[in-house]
Amino acid sequence: MTEPAPAPGPASRPLAGLRVVEVASYVAGPLGGMTLAQLGADVIRVDPLGGAADYTRWPLAASGTSIYWAGLNKGKRSLSADLRSPEGQELVTRLIIESGPGGGIVLTNAPRRWLSYESLSRRRPDLIHLRIDGNRDGRPAVDYTVNAEVGFPLVTGPAEHVGPVNHVLPAWDVACGLYAAIGLLSADRRRRLTGRGQHLTVALHDVALATAGNLGFLGEAELNRVTRPKVGNHLYGSFARDFTTRDGARVMVVALTPRHWADLVEVSGLRGPVTALAESLGADFSTEADRYEYREVLAALLQRWFGDHDLPDVSASLRRTSVLWSVYRSFADVVAAPDTRANPMMGLVDQPGVGRYLAPASPIRDRAAGDGAQQPVRAPVLGEHSADILRGELGLSEDDVQDLYKRGVVASAPPGRQSS
Repeated sequence: MTEPAPAPGPASRPLAGLRVVEVASYVAGPLGGMTLAQLGADVIRVDPLGGAADYTRWPLAASGTSIYWAGLNKGKRSLSADLRSPEGQELVTRLIIESGPGGGIVLTNAPRRWLSYESLSRRRPDLIHLRIDGNRDGRPAVDYTVNAEVGFPLVTGPAEHVGPVNHVLPAWDVACGLYAAIGLLSADRRRRLTGRGQHLTVALHDVALATAGNLGFLGEAELNRVTRPKVGNHLYGSFARDFTTRDGARVMVVALTPRHWADLVEVSGLRGPVTALAESLGADFSTEADRYEYREVLAALLQRWFGDHDLPDVSASLRRTSVLWSVYRSFADVVAAPDTRANPMMGLVDQPGVGRYLAPASPIRDRAAGDGAQQPVRAPVLGEHSADILRGELGLSEDDVQDLYKRGVVASAPPGRQSS
């Protein structure tokens, strides 16, 4: 049996009473909305008829339903309407401006005139409106183009690889979505204190540029006049690398502090060789700079120890130390791992079109409520809450709702998938 459809969070949740109308697609906007929904906000995702451009994005379940879409829209309600028609636009506008003191909040990456701050604020002066842009000037961009522009692919990958290496994680989308959630919460607080709304924008490129600056990548290039090299799986400026055990497992090891390094040398039985090496080089391996400078020869020494032991022995030895380490796992390994299954953040959801599978709730923990206090709530089916929203939030009669359905202004979920 399919679990109940998502609904506004319980009154005990920190963002209960907050309503956000999300008209966005892909990663940043939906992730920002989901972040708020998982903290108790009533987030209504508005999609065009048939779904937005991300509705069928890979990965897909065997049915063709997007696992990706389901993952980024957990806990929201869904309204599907003809956003090209004046009537559909007016319904969404009313949903925004007539939503009471906790509403009047828009999260979007859609540059539509009728959905703009200028248009909506004329009808609701205390409107909070946040638009996600690609670039600061409004030009489009996506994570993968922004990442190329700010320099990270040119310092990613093995040293011998000449070209850029893109990473798989859409880091700027994720960070941008979290910035968007924080921006909306800051604007809501300001409105509660002053009664005034706010017009906010956050650009994907700005998020990436700010991060490159905050982490010192840009300052290093400007002040030191250097081009940061590719160092593969080493850690720039310190000691960290992957090692292969005798039974073929791969382990990532990080020694940031003098204690980490001393424990790693001790557990591997390399105190004598490492001391002799330091003396011959005039190096001090208690410092990050020297560990980094001589990383290749140190890694070669350590690889001999890892290569002489199977993973269970390596794991048992490293657990007795302060060394930071982990075993490389595939996504399949992670989802099957007992520690993943036992994590209270994870729970089973029964997603229509996808099936029953493990999904996360919010990683923000309410320690007073206990680890098991929050469970993940599945994503809505497209248009699942259209009727509920039209009746409950806009006060339309059942005849009005059915008329909108018949004329194709609003769409509902397929039979058997409507909310009850």
